[in-house]
Amino acid sequence: MPDLPSHASVFLSPKPVHPRHPIAEYSSLTANNAPTSAPSSNIIDHSSSNRDGTESRSSSHNGNASDTAPPTPAVPGSTLSPAFTPPSTPGAYFATQTTSASSDSRIRAANTKPPKLLPHLPNVECIVRARIPTTSGAEMFLHLYQNDTDAKEHLAIVFGNEIRSRSLDRVREGETEMDRMIRGAYVGRLRPGRVSSRFDEQTGEKIVGSTDGGVDGAGEATRDEGVVQSSNESQAPLVRIHSECYTGETAWSARCDCGEQLDEAARLMSEPQSPGGVIVYLRQEGRGIGLGEKLKAYNLQDLGSDTVEANLLLRHPADARSYGLATAMLVDLGLGTDSGARGIQLLTNNPDKVLAVEGPNREVTVKDRVPMIPIAWRTDGQKGIRSMEIEDYLRTKIGKMGHMLQSS
Repeated sequence: MPDLPSHASVFLSPKPVHPRHPIAEYSSLTANNAPTSAPSSNIIDHSSSNRDGTESRSSSHNGNASDTAPPTPAVPGSTLSPAFTPPSTPGAYFATQTTSASSDSRIRAANTKPPKLLPHLPNVECIVRARIPTTSGAEMFLHLYQNDTDAKEHLAIVFGNEIRSRSLDRVREGETEMDRMIRGAYVGRLRPGRVSSRFDEQTGEKIVGSTDGGVDGAGEATRDEGVVQSSNESQAPLVRIHSECYTGETAWSARCDCGEQLDEAARLMSEPQSPGGVIVYLRQEGRGIGLGEKLKAYNLQDLGSDTVEANLLLRHPADARSYGLATAMLVDLGLGTDSGARGIQLLTNNPDKVLAVEGPNREVTVKDRVPMIPIAWRTDGQKGIRSMEIEDYLRTKIGKMGHMLQSS
């Protein structure tokens, strides 16, 4: 194929392989030519092999042109920008080819690398929470967080009364009991005539222990920070780290399964036998590139590119997300190792997310990974999302992004 100027568009046709096919269909690599030395995580390796069998190494992330092979074998180097656009989400990483071999011989012909772990977690603070009755009949508490790394308001959707925010419960100078109840720093349930945030007269719930603020002027002790008091000690709470997706959650898009995964996570956490849990909702639309750029990527997909190739052609990483904020929010909610928590059950198909959520110093322990199987795959197409676009999307997530997903 002749070289094209950087502004030229090319038709890039994705390989027509159904998600039900073996994972080897997505790459010419086999376990025999996988790297002989794997990292300790046994998830990914920084070297990669192209479809022609040549090996490449990721370039430095200094914004200069790379002398190595392009980030995806399907995209001619002449169509890629000589510089990536820096991601807006702090702690995000640039895309690069990687290869890994797992115990079930999955080989990753990917355009991603291990998530970049920040040396320190961001500072987060829960500003307010409120009880939300849902259309399914379950209740949850919506927590709004601010942080010191971006100007966005991220959310934690908490199912269960035992999971509480340290920063929300902390005593603030000069505040009244009404102030505390208005910002959601109360136990039990609000009702007309209630006067104390620390004790619910009808349920008998109360805050015990002490916070950094000590005992308030009225002599009532505040709750011990970070301790998750659960009636089900045998199970770790469920956790879903979910990135904002306007098209999939609001505009009924059948290009992705984001809305379905959000609904399924809420359903699992609200079941009577569930240990409860948290959906950390991060405002990083389009895998971190924003809604406008994501819509451009959709147009490129209609022209023949897959979801990874489209991001690269727009001069973005294949995945610009980061999860340091999610880890910090889980620690604030008492689910970190410093609180003696039992660990979490992470709802994900992404192996990189397991490592990223645990944090740079294992601030959170992922006890189990719970796979998120598409409903259409579980019901043989009788329910769930059905479209050609989502089949291509899931195929790319498996073949190029290493997601641990296979149909039943």
